[in-house]
Amino acid sequence: MSIASLPAPPYYVVCFSSHRTEVEHGYGDVGAAMVELAKQQPGFLGFESARRADGFGIINSYWRDEESIRAWKAVVDHVEAQRRGRADWYTRYEIRVALVQRAYGFEAEPVALR
Repeated sequence: MSIASLPAPPYYVVCFSSHRTEVEHGYGDVGAAMVELAKQQPGFLGFESARRADGFGIINSYWRDEESIRAWKAVVDHVEAQRRGRADWYTRYEIRVALVQRAYGFEAEPVALR
């Protein structure tokens, strides 16, 4: 996973923090399908994710506006993935939605090999 390339703010971020169960049952396939489906949604800007070996993970998805976020939450296949997440894949999760008003970063220049 890489850092998402995003437009200049403002835009919204949905932070999905979770702790996984040990149950796989298609988790990886459904997750990949949800990323592809999200990419097709109006207002989708990008996403980033990371997961530790102990099962804790964070997925940040970025959206143009709150209407886009509400529409994504209601997509039928996403609703089914949410149901499966509660039933099989997560022991806990928290979702936080925030308006990004400022963003900045750093990228080092490549160093030539000697």
